[in-house]
Amino acid sequence: MNMEYTIRIKQNPQSGWLIGQCEEMPEAITQGRDMDELMFMMEDAIELALECRREEFHETFIDTNTFVRKLGITPST
Repeated sequence: MNMEYTIRIKQNPQSGWLIGQCEEMPEAITQGRDMDELMFMMEDAIELALECRREEFHETFIDTNTFVRKLGITPST
């Protein structure tokens, strides 16, 4: 499945480097000397962010079915 991401790009006025940040995943942020390098680095940043999100989801929700509690509720007559 191919996903499309929006990348906001700014240029550092002192170094001239390009800085990119993914709108859909703000934690995916990187830089490059030119547009080609930035896009290459951005792909890595997005892949790492997705991997971290998968790990967090796995760690957070792995045992949801383990904690099952039955309630002894007597129906009122």
